Amino acid sequence: MTKTTYSDLKGRVVLITGGASGIGAAFVRAFAAQGARVAFLDIDEAAGAALVAEVAAASGAAPLFVPCDLLDIDALRDAIVKIHRSLGDAAVLVNNAANDQRQALAEVTPTEFDWMIGVNLKHVFFAVQAVVPQMQARGGGSIINMSSVAWMRGAPALPVYAAAKAAIVGFTNSLARLVGPDRIRVNAIAPGMVITERQRRLWYPNEQSIAELRIRQAIPDAVTPDDIANMALYLASDASQRVTRQCFQVDGGLG
Repeated sequence: MTKTTYSDLKGRVVLITGGASGIGAAFVRAFAAQGARVAFLDIDEAAGAALVAEVAAASGAAPLFVPCDLLDIDALRDAIVKIHRSLGDAAVLVNNAANDQRQALAEVTPTEFDWMIGVNLKHVFFAVQAVVPQMQARGGGSIINMSSVAWMRGAPALPVYAAAKAAIVGFTNSLARLVGPDRIRVNAIAPGMVITERQRRLWYPNEQSIAELRIRQAIPDAVTPDDIANMALYLASDASQRVTRQCFQVDGGLG
């Protein structure tokens, strides 16, 4: 596949949450390959360190990895300050971190509900709150929030996750109106069935279960982390400078 080069991304500061594995790692690799100055947050220190080494070997420039538990908002704020001091004003924020834990409605406790909202929604709001002033100072930027087709399809085993991912779109719409005058664009990406290592281990252990979902796509090919990263590159670049308040489904036409 031919890769598009977005020359305007070279040297820009890109902050990615949940960047150590899965789709997040694809974001880190993709932006680093464009010459961006990439920083990413993740709670998995071993995976984060391994990705830094991999990207440094591939691109010649190591991304900045800051270990962080995104459920701790004070720690999140401190991590963003650290990145700002090291790299400068963020031009791009990719709010990627999430957890698609399956749950039965009748069994969800208030504690579990709060945890799911924290890991899927709360940190998104407060990362934006911390980064918007940086984008205002530099005269613009791009915020990319990760939603999911789960809430659109009404996935029955994901009641809290779906609620949070629908809320992401509502937040995206409101925020785009709020910061648009500052030339900050705000969009969401809703991936379809992306079989990462974690997805295969927890939810799709055999090819039959994957095939049963993929047959419902208009395009039968697998949706990969790179497909999601390619959309993020476009939304981060000046090529999308008039695109805001949108939610883009990257799902192969999943019905």
